[in-house]
Amino acid sequence: MLIIATPIWRGDRSSIAKLVAERMDGIMEEGNDENGQYPTYNKVAGILVDGNEDGAKKAISSIAFDLSEHGFSLPVNAFSYYVGKAGPGPSYIEANGDKHKFTNNMLLLMAHNMVHLATLLKENKYTTDVKKLEERAEKMSN
Repeated sequence: MLIIATPIWRGDRSSIAKLVAERMDGIMEEGNDENGQYPTYNKVAGILVDGNEDGAKKAISSIAFDLSEHGFSLPVNAFSYYVGKAGPGPSYIEANGDKHKFTNNMLLLMAHNMVHLATLLKENKYTTDVKKLEERAEKMSN
């Protein structure tokens, strides 16, 4: 399992979270010899966002797209976020963010659903043959 965590920065994910996604582009070149699946196939991912400005949902959607494109599986409710009052202010812990019911509920849903999906994928792996599908796409495209 992988969880990408980021603060909100200027209404979106941080530059580090974006950098991680950009570096993961190389995964698409690392398909296994048998069927071409990326090493991220049958792996589960989730997202955590924190900040004191709007943009949590935008950051989540950007990261969710990146993770899915790179071969990770995302369960329902694969995210949680906490957004304090806008502007400078106390940190997540100082603001009692760890006592925030919505955030805690989403954390529990995320963790439960990630474990559930990981268990399912361990027992029932994707059978996708990436190599054969690429060959089929090439034939369709000529």
